[in-house]
Parts: sequence; structure tokens; C-alpha cells
Amino acid sequence: LHLGYLVQFGILSLSSLSMANSGQYYNSNNGSAYNNGPGYYDGEEEEEEEWNREDFLDPVWEIQQKKTFTAWINSFLRKADTSIEDITQDLCSGLKLMLLLEVISGEALPKPERGRMRFHKINNVNKALEFIERKGVQLVSIGAEEIVDGNVKMTLGMIWTIILRFAIQDITVEEMTAKEGLLLWCQRKTAPYKNVNVQNFHMSFQDGLAFCALIHRHRPELIDYDKLSKDNPLENLNLAFDVAEKHLDIPRMLDPEDMVNNVKPDERSVMTYVSAYYHAFSGAQKAETAANRICKVLRVNQENEKLMDLYERLASDLLAWIKRTRPILEDRSTDNTLDGVRDRLNQFRDYRRAEKPPKLEEKALLETTFNTLQTRLRLSNRPAYLPTEGKLVSDIANAWKGLEKAEKGFEEWMLAEMQRLHRLENLYKKFVLKCGNHEAWMEGKEAQQQSQDFKSCKLNDLKAMMNKQVAFEADLGAHQERVEQICKIAEDLNSLGYHDLDSVNSRCQAICGAWDRLGVLSTTRSRALREAEQVLESLDQLHLQFAKRAAPFNNWLDGANEDLMDFFIVYSVQEVDSLQAAHSEFRASLPAAEAEHRAIAQIDAEVRELAAAHGLSGDALINPYTGLTARELAIKWDEVSARVPARDQSLQQEVARQHQNERLRRQFADLANVAGPWIEQRLDGVSSICSSGRQLSLEEQDRRLNAIQDELQGFKSNIEEMERVNQSIQEAFIFDNPHSPYTMETIRVGWEQLHTSIAKALNEVANQILMRDSKGITNDEMTEFRKCFNHFDKSKTRRLDPIEFKACLVSLGYNIRNDRQGEQDFARIMALVDPNRTGQVGFDAFVDFMTSEKTDQNTADQIIQSFRILAGDLPYVTSEVLRRELPPDQAEYCIQRMSPYGGPDAPPGALDYTTFSATLYGETDL
Repeated sequence: LHLGYLVQFGILSLSSLSMANSGQYYNSNNGSAYNNGPGYYDGEEEEEEEWNREDFLDPVWEIQQKKTFTAWINSFLRKADTSIEDITQDLCSGLKLMLLLEVISGEALPKPERGRMRFHKINNVNKALEFIERKGVQLVSIGAEEIVDGNVKMTLGMIWTIILRFAIQDITVEEMTAKEGLLLWCQRKTAPYKNVNVQNFHMSFQDGLAFCALIHRHRPELIDYDKLSKDNPLENLNLAFDVAEKHLDIPRMLDPEDMVNNVKPDERSVMTYVSAYYHAFSGAQKAETAANRICKVLRVNQENEKLMDLYERLASDLLAWIKRTRPILEDRSTDNTLDGVRDRLNQFRDYRRAEKPPKLEEKALLETTFNTLQTRLRLSNRPAYLPTEGKLVSDIANAWKGLEKAEKGFEEWMLAEMQRLHRLENLYKKFVLKCGNHEAWMEGKEAQQQSQDFKSCKLNDLKAMMNKQVAFEADLGAHQERVEQICKIAEDLNSLGYHDLDSVNSRCQAICGAWDRLGVLSTTRSRALREAEQVLESLDQLHLQFAKRAAPFNNWLDGANEDLMDFFIVYSVQEVDSLQAAHSEFRASLPAAEAEHRAIAQIDAEVRELAAAHGLSGDALINPYTGLTARELAIKWDEVSARVPARDQSLQQEVARQHQNERLRRQFADLANVAGPWIEQRLDGVSSICSSGRQLSLEEQDRRLNAIQDELQGFKSNIEEMERVNQSIQEAFIFDNPHSPYTMETIRVGWEQLHTSIAKALNEVANQILMRDSKGITNDEMTEFRKCFNHFDKSKTRRLDPIEFKACLVSLGYNIRNDRQGEQDFARIMALVDPNRTGQVGFDAFVDFMTSEKTDQNTADQIIQSFRILAGDLPYVTSEVLRRELPPDQAEYCIQRMSPYGGPDAPPGALDYTTFSATLYGETDL
């Protein structure tokens, strides 16, 4: 027996061959030993198989292999317009053997010798055997003489070696040997088919269903598999062999009768025939793989483009809205009235409640879309997405920051404007009151001071006039303070920008002008009276005493009436308490005023008694020194006495209002002192969850963040209650609150910051989960990465600067040398993790870098190679090929974006897939 031949056919194992090479082979079945004989060995391991010597000596396998190998050889020789009929006789000259090797390998062999002598044939066969050995096949004890002499076993062994080397050896499935790989390929392709169970290359193919299943799997239109039956093996085999020969260009290498009638079909013959199926369908498998790769890349690219379009649309809409809104918030013009300012404040509240919240959600969606897009691009080996100019995330953030700054400034201005206008309204009422009283006092005073009646009066009348003038000047001095108050109020109205300044200023100027003229007239009259004093007697002392005491008292009564009728503006309980204290002092002075009133009334009574006693009447009863009468003073006194209780009531009402304001302050403070710490605690909780990667899994972080988000929805009613109380506070003109360090603005900022922080944290955790799953990172690896990252994140910003990032890499065992080469390597790494050159490295980029070598990522070259397979090694592809190999939507996607191919000999409609593949990975512009 030829041991090499037995090894190649699986009859002997390699371990047995090693014994045979040492001079002896031991048969485990019968214990006999065989000496070495001629054979061959190609260096490929084979599984040990049980064998029966009687079966091996049976010539049936010889006949079956001769048929199969002859058909296999003719399938190649027909390319050279020749064939063989007898494998032993037609190959013995070596000419067709050399031709077969040239056709199979595509290489030229040495020129054959055309002589018919034995040594010519031996030389030709030796050239063929040497070529086989150069291809890595070790032939043991196979000589050219045996081939030339027509030795059947040696010839079949040599042909099987050629089949193994050129038809089966290149079959690889999951790094298995050629035989195991071919068997696994058959098992996978026939797995879905009933009555087919491929376990070997003999009995598993005997009924023909396995051959039919292989054809139906790749070309279902050729065979109706559902109509086949396991009970008709000859019909199945003939159908498979006919279809393979007619449609797949696979010649008949097996005889259906031999397959059915033999107890065990020849394994090598079946392997040879099955390998032809593998090679026939391998092109379709490559095309399928290439199409799947292209579909995957195009699907990712389409989804990324949708995210880019969504980001651009959201960014454009949000920036346009901010651009329209900011001028409205920055507009400080009003009609200078309290009602107008209230209307604008109500419009601003409607904006904060209804218009802004949806835009805040759009901003969060925009940031989430951007982060998700960048993560998807990084995971799919695409360049980072750079939005169009003016639509960067930082541009959106700056615009939003400017909007919030404008909001804050607008609200502060509105409150200040309301306070200013409220004060203006009260100042104007006080101005009108004081002007009315002064104008009433001034009425007729100029005519009186211009009168020349003293030139024709009696002495007593003159004295009365002089005394009356003295009293007038005292009264004039007392009214100086009132005029100054009017001027001060007018000045305040001007400085605060009262809307009707023309009427205020004209009235103030008229009062001041009349006051100056009255002063000049008073001086002139006094001087004239003093000149006439030399000829006149002094007036009656009693009238003079009345006049002197009545005038100041009258002035006090006027001032008291003004004070009791005066409007007061207070903003706290302390201020109204101060007013009550002042009013209490005024009430304490009433007994003294009442005594003065009784004294003046007593003087008037004495005048009347004196006149009655002396029978005086008429002019004698008229006081020449003053126009005041006791009745007038009594009326004013009654007015003052009546206004005191009204003043008491108004002060009590103001006390009640201020206490109500205090309750509003405390109500707001109670809510704010709960909401403020609650928001701060949740912010700290979000920060703690984001920085506790070493203790919590990503799923646990996502669960806790969603729990906090659910708490936000439950706490929203507290914020709305605070907004309601804050509105009441603003409507009550309350401008401070000493009971809480929190304002509504700080609560709003904290609330929005908490919403934003949770949204960003959830987005980051989702991206980390996406990255972990797509990269195949275990939880332990992700925990280790996060633990190291958080250790070097000293600022707790979830960003590492270059120095921290380098230290983190070194701590994980990444070798970065401290020399110029190390600096260049680190600069290359920074370009990968920080393509936008921000000077910071996020956790996603850090994990992406640490796992980049583990992930099988698609590249532009791989996509180009995939398109080349679909195009049949042509430098262009046609729309027909794309529509045949790809799904309809992705085929149209490629056709619309591929540029025409401009190479020579290109048919109409040829498309350039090379440039298109490069654009997918950012290597050229789309």
C-alpha cells in the first residue's frame, strides 16, 4: 500500500504516517505492520478516521474516483479546447498534465518535450511534479515512472493532491482546515432545509437532497425544493447534476447510480464535486457580504444626515426666535404711565409661562441631538460634525445666555419702573394739594400789598395797617417752607421723568414768580407804612395781640390740615410704625393747641365785651391787624379735630396692609427656603451620580437620574405656587424680603439649571451605554475607565486637560516616552480625541480611544473594495448593479450622490464609487 496516498484519502492518520516514515506502520485493527511504500504528503493535517482494509481494496472506489477526477480535469481542459477520456492513459505523456496545471494555476510551466519516447514522457511528468512541489505540496514516493506506466493508485493520488491544492485548500471558514471549512459551509447553507443533515462527505449526500438544497439556497428559481422527496434519491441526484451542469457550469463528476447503489459513496469524489459548488457560489457570497457592508455604512450615513438636518433646523429656528425676542426684552421705552408698565409686565409673564418653556425644551433637544450625532460619528469612524458658521453649540449657548441676561435686565427694569411711576403718582398728588393750598392762600395778596389805602386813613387805621403788615410778613415767612416744598416736589418729578412735566413746571414757575413779586411788594408796603408811622398812633393792643396769636395758630392749623390730608408712601411695617409714632406725637400736642385756641377765643371775647361795655359797634369790632376771625379759627380747629380720627383709621389700614405684605413675604420665604435647598440637593445628587462611576453601573446611573427627573415633575407644583405668590408680591409693590436669601429669579435659574443638568447627564449616560454596547466593553472595563477618568478629573467638570489626560493614559499602562517622539505620539492622540482643538477630552472620547483597537471599524478602503466586488473588479459601477445588489432606498441614495465616472472606455451611466466612498468618511468634500 502507498502510505502517502492513504493519508491523503483519510485512510491513515498523520500520527500513523510519522510511524510509517520511521519504517513501520502499525494497524490498530489487526496489529499487523506494513513497510514503507510510495505515497505523498502535502503538509495539511487530516482528522483520524477508522478504515477497513477490505473496503479499501475494493475497486469500486477506484472506478468512482476515476469518473469524478476525469470530469473535474475536463472542466478545466475544456478552456484549452481539449479533454481526456482515460485518466491513466491520457496523462501518462505529461503533456495534458502540464496543460492542466497551467490552466488551473494561470502560470506557465517549462516548455514540454514533444517526443514520444519514455524518457520524454518522464521528463514532462517530472516538470509537472516539480511545479506541484513548488506550490508547497510535499510528494512522498510518487515518481514520474508510476504515472508514465499508468499506475492507477499513483495517478489518482496525484490528481487528488492537485484537487486539494488548487480547489479545496483555499476554502476557509472560521479558520478551520479546508475539509472542516467546506463541511461547515455545507452545514450552514443547508441548515434551514428539512431532511438534510450534512455530517460527512459520503452518506449525507447519498439521497441528493443536500445537493438540491445547496442549489436552492443560492439559486431558488432553479429548483422547487418543496416538491422533492427523500424517497427518490436518483431523481434528486439527476435533478441536481442536470441543473448544476446547465445553469452553474459544473460538469457531472458523479454517477447517480454509484451514489445510490454503493454502501458508502467515495468521500474524495463527493468533496471534489462539492468544492465545485463552493467555488460557483463564492462570488455570490462575496457580493452579498459586500452589499451588506455597503448597506450598513449607507444606513449609518443616512441616519447621521437626518440628525444633521434636525440639528441645523433646530439651531436655525432657535437662533431666529432669540433674535426676534431679544430686541423686545431690550426695549426700555414706555408711555411713562403705571398702567402701561403693568401691561408690559403681564406680557412678560405670559412670555415666561407660555413662550419660553417650549424653546427651552428645543434647546435641550438640540444639545442632545448634537451629542448623539457626535457619538454616532465617532463610533462609525466618521469625522466629527461641524455645524455651519454661527450654529455651533457654543453659539447657541451664548445666544441663550444673552437672552437670559436680557430677561433679567428687563424684569429688574420693569420692577424699578413700576416703583418709580408709583412714587411719581403720589408725588404728583402731593404737588397738586400743596399748590392748591398755596394758591388759595396767595389769592388777593398781591392786590392787598399794592393797595394805597394807608394814604387816606386815620391814625388808628394806619397803626392797624402797620400791625397788619407785620402779621402778614410773619405769615409770609411761615409760608416760605411750603413754597420750598413745592419746588422740591417739582424737582423730584423732573428727576424721575414724570410724563406731564410741562404743566408741573409751568405751575411751579407761576407760584415762584408770584412769591417773589409778593416779597418785593411786602417790602415796599412795609417801607411806606413806616414812613407814615410818624403821623399815626399805634393801633389797639388788644386787636394786635389777637392778630399776633391768631396768625401763627392759623398757620399751624393749615399745616396740621395739610399733614392730616397728606398721602404717605411706606414699604414696611417699620415705616408705618414710624408714621404712627409721629402721629402720636401730633396727638400729644393737641391739648396745647386747644389751650391756644381757647386763649385766642378769649381775646376775641374780650374785644366784644369791651365794645359792648363802651357801646362800640360796626368798625370798632373789626380787627384792623388781621383778616382772621375767631370763627374762621374755630372752623379750622373743627376740621383738624375731625380729620384726626380719619388719620387714625388710614394708619390702621396701612398697618394691616403692611402686615399682609409681611405675610406674603413670609409665605414666599417658606416656599423658597424649601425649594432652594431642594434644588441644590438635587443638583448635588446629579453631580454625585455623574461622578460616582466607580460605584454605580451605567444602568443604575440612568435609573437614578430618571428618578430625579420624576421628582422634578412632582415638585413642579411648588414652583408654580411660588410664581403665584411672587405675582401677589409684585402686585403689592413689595420690593424686598429679609426672610429668605432666595429670590424668584434665583429659584428659576436653579430650576432651569437642574432641568438642563439632568438632560445632559441622561444624554451622557445613554451615549456611554451606546458606546459600551457598540464597542463590546464589559461593565468591569467601563468601571475601570470611569474610575481612572474621575480620579484625574480634579476640577469635576467631566473633562480632562492634556496634562490630566496624559497622566490618565500612563496610569492605565499606556507608554508615552518623555522625548520628542513621545510628544509627537501624544499630539497624534490628542488630534484623535479632540478633533475640534478645544483643549479638553470628554469621557466619551477617552473611552472611544481606549477601545479603538478592539473594534472592527469600517474604513473608506473597505467600502471601496466592497464596491469593487459588486462591480466585478471594474473601476466604475452602474445603476443596474446597484439596484440589483442593494435595497431600493440605499441604491437610489448611492445613484443620486455618485459622480459620473470619467475614465476611458466607460459606458454611459458609469458611476464613480471611489470618490463616493471617500466622501462617506470625510476624506473629500461631498
